[in-house]
Amino acid sequence: MRYRLRPLYNLGGYLSATCLCLICALITAQIAGRIIDRIAIELGGGRIGLSIPGLAQISGYLLVGASFMGLAYAFINGSHIRVTLLIGRLRPRLRVFFEVFCLSVAMALSLYLAWNLYWLLADSIAFNETSYGLINIPLWIPQSVMLTGVLLLCLALIETWVATLITAVTHPASFTIDDTGHE
Repeated sequence: MRYRLRPLYNLGGYLSATCLCLICALITAQIAGRIIDRIAIELGGGRIGLSIPGLAQISGYLLVGASFMGLAYAFINGSHIRVTLLIGRLRPRLRVFFEVFCLSVAMALSLYLAWNLYWLLADSIAFNETSYGLINIPLWIPQSVMLTGVLLLCLALIETWVATLITAVTHPASFTIDDTGHE
């Protein structure tokens, strides 16, 4: 399937990969700081104290970014887990309607999640909520990333749903597995 908003979904994938690279860089810096401390102690000096405060907290929020911003990218590239044991054996004319149904359920659940994330974000902004831990990070930052990722997934699902519905209505017998962008 050809996605019109593929550059937007790819941007989400790149942001997801950037979050993973930042996690790797932060953890590597923390490990390097510990190694330098160990070497300083072995050489008779004192601990230098090179550490990143709140590393676990920051890494957790970056992991949220990596997970949610990559949802749409993974979907359009067929990387989400799909159980096609039953519908994979159906004739194309029947399978296309099952695909529309499954996409409808996924779209409804994703829109419901986006709706609730929006209200969670609105509450966090209204009450100026911050995280617990060494660093007080405003919770609207990771929550807005979550909402953006889910909205990108909703767009990808809507785009796939429309294309699959058009196929179901116009020529269902020509439906193939690749029409939904999977497998």
